[in-house]
Amino acid sequence: MDERPFEHMNMVPFIDIMLVLLVIVLTTSSFIASGRIPVHLPQASAQRSERDPRETRTIDIDAAGTAHFEGRPLSVEALKAQLAPMDKATPFLLRADRTVQLQRFVDVADALKQLGISKVAVQTQSTRP
Repeated sequence: MDERPFEHMNMVPFIDIMLVLLVIVLTTSSFIASGRIPVHLPQASAQRSERDPRETRTIDIDAAGTAHFEGRPLSVEALKAQLAPMDKATPFLLRADRTVQLQRFVDVADALKQLGISKVAVQTQSTRP
């Protein structure tokens, strides 16, 4: 047997493993972000997991009290005009910052009610014991 000293280490397999791990991290991190508008959600003790097969539309209310629909800031009147031609059975997810004034939240919820939209869910964070 020819016994030679260990001269070098093949780094290619290690680089391959690191690249695969990097791809996994980058792929899963894109699913973590829930929205483009920063909203600190209020907390609730229970969450419902009921899903509607139709596409859920999201309305965000940021900390300044501005309502956003499809990423565009809108007044309550402009929001009503935007939502009026939509199907009344469309499910909506209402996300409001925990520091927003209750009146702003009620204004948006009331606009949805006036339009006859009844499938509205409020997103919260679950409290963990």
